[in-house]
Amino acid sequence: QPKWASLLGLAYRARKVITGEELVIKEVRSGKAKLVLLSSDASSNTEKKITDKCSYYNVPIMKVENREQLGHAIGKDERVVLAVLDDGFAKKLKTLLH
Repeated sequence: QPKWASLLGLAYRARKVITGEELVIKEVRSGKAKLVLLSSDASSNTEKKITDKCSYYNVPIMKVENREQLGHAIGKDERVVLAVLDDGFAKKLKTLLH
């Protein structure tokens, strides 16, 4: 398991990660999302929606390989998009995912 995935798992257990398109968009809007992770195999519709929202609200967005990887990192089934709600975790994840 890559380093970023372990860190994401840690953030998730600390309740600093939310998943699901609608919830992520809500947190981006509210300014609580510090980083959004999107799987590279997201539908183009989802990708556009998330990317537009993130750029409008200046939330950094990073791609990971696939939805299995994203879900596995937090010990769940496939996840297409999730948001990190903590500055510390977000900064560290950015350095690991560059």
